[in-house]
Amino acid sequence: MGGPRPPEDFLKCGRADKSAVKRAAWRLDELVRGRRPPIEEYVKIVAARAGLPAAYVRRAMEILAGNRRATAGRNPWVLAAASLWLATYKEYGMLIRLAEAAGATVEAVKNAARRMRA
Repeated sequence: MGGPRPPEDFLKCGRADKSAVKRAAWRLDELVRGRRPPIEEYVKIVAARAGLPAAYVRRAMEILAGNRRATAGRNPWVLAAASLWLATYKEYGMLIRLAEAAGATVEAVKNAARRMRA
C-alpha cells in the first residue's frame, strides 16, 4: 500500500469537477486532523492580538451567535475580525488593526462584515 491517491485519479474515473474533488479532499483532511476550535476561540485570540477589551469580545460573540448561518464554512480568522470590527461600531483605524491581527486582508474582513448583521 502506498500513500493517498492524488485528486487527478478521481477526476479521471469520475464525473466530478475539480472544485468538488478539492472540496471533498479538504473536508476529509479536516476530519482526519480533528475539529478546529470554536469560533469564539478565534475571537479571543484576535482581540488579544489587537489589544481590545473584554466588552468588545462579548459583543462580537453576540453578533456571531445571531449570524450562524451567514458564517458557516467561512474562514474563522476573517469572521473573528469582522465580528470584532462590527462590535467596535466600525471605529476608524480598527479595520486595519483587526485585519493584521487576524492575518487577513482588509477586503476579506469588510466582505465578511457585510454578510453579517450587527
